[in-house]
Amino acid sequence: MKILLISSNTSVSPYPVYPLGASIIAAALTAAGHEVRQFDFLRENSSLDALGEEIKNFQPGLTGISIRNIDNVNIVNEKYYIDTVRDIANKIREVSDIKIILGGSGFSLVPDLIMQTTGADYGITGEGESLMVEFAGNAAKGIFPEERIIGSGSRLPGCDFVPAKYDDRLIEFYLRSGNMASIQTKRGCTRECVYCTYPVLEGSKIRQRDPRSVVDDIELLSRKHKAKYIFFVDSVFNDDEGAYLDLLGEMARRKVSIPWTGFFKPAGLNDKVVEMMKQTGLAAVEIGADASTNETLKKLGKGFTFEEIGKCNDLFGRHEIAVSHFYMFGGPGETKETVSEGIKNIISLKKCVVFIFMGIRILPATPLAAIAIREKVIPAGKDLLKPVYYISPGTDKNWLENTLNEAFSKTENCIFPPDAYDNTIMALHQMGYAGTLWNLMLPGKKHPVRKRYAAK
Repeated sequence: MKILLISSNTSVSPYPVYPLGASIIAAALTAAGHEVRQFDFLRENSSLDALGEEIKNFQPGLTGISIRNIDNVNIVNEKYYIDTVRDIANKIREVSDIKIILGGSGFSLVPDLIMQTTGADYGITGEGESLMVEFAGNAAKGIFPEERIIGSGSRLPGCDFVPAKYDDRLIEFYLRSGNMASIQTKRGCTRECVYCTYPVLEGSKIRQRDPRSVVDDIELLSRKHKAKYIFFVDSVFNDDEGAYLDLLGEMARRKVSIPWTGFFKPAGLNDKVVEMMKQTGLAAVEIGADASTNETLKKLGKGFTFEEIGKCNDLFGRHEIAVSHFYMFGGPGETKETVSEGIKNIISLKKCVVFIFMGIRILPATPLAAIAIREKVIPAGKDLLKPVYYISPGTDKNWLENTLNEAFSKTENCIFPPDAYDNTIMALHQMGYAGTLWNLMLPGKKHPVRKRYAAK
């Protein structure tokens, strides 16, 4: 069966991210004998006409739309993406009568409401590899399920994860937009952050891909596609169970060293481990600190202190690894006093870049949603499809925004609002610079040598 998979993501903040989820589904469907084509809405400049032409030319028997995010979780500059999915579905209806099936992490969060908004025929929640293969196999025979939303109570073991099918046209586009290629090494998160959806989407146990398969992906991307930078997209790279150490060992064994980055928790690291990471190419880290005082860290369920954040920052600094932090003001327990303390704590961090968010996006099935209902921030049963933010009842929104603006407007390495640097990053990527590029804001940092993307 011919199947068209559409990535609906149009976000470029802070840089375009390769549609890894859709490519993993493409790999599973291809392995099952289907003819799969991937269409990327961002690559096609959000052109509905281009989508219509693709459908007319390819003549698929089924189409899937991948939804990565519902919105951009930025209260200062809100962007909502589900209307784009609705427009894509309407265009498909205009040119064809094929069934439309939705999937992706964004869809799994609010499936019922997204189905209503977009008018799609079916949707798959959770991990879609086996479910989509089963759906497509039945669809090829003209068999469709009675239920419109399909899910599974079980999760795939890591050994069953398939490598992504990196589409040549798509990977070239994303490499030209920053030379970064995305790889997933595991799923699941053992942390208990009150706002986070990773445990909801991926479970609370680590399921690790075979490190050999991950390194195969690195070699494919660097040798065939000439990628210059790898982004490990795991919720946390340095997981509590140490799965990341197996990957580092395999990279070292195969003498693989390429600039890479990922998301880190500020605990459980030491000089020996960081040196091992650096030898495999670690160039920059993104630390998910999220709260800036011990009191608010505890309220978010982070499991570490600000002192540990500072030590982690200094640890990477000693090894000359670029460091960025992400903080959210206004979370549970936030007061004027914690805001003042948090600002001082952030400014005290040396040799790093800090992105500041205001408020926390409330998402279904998270502890934060329960907290918001208990504190009467939102009513029970509130529709959370469109952006709704938690700001502590002890903190006035206007005061908080003014305070953050005043505190960080003259601090070059502290960015508020968090997308204020996006245009600069985009321009540098277009000039040929590779990587995350926020590291260029580090004090005394010199611009790296440009590395032009070389098409194969």
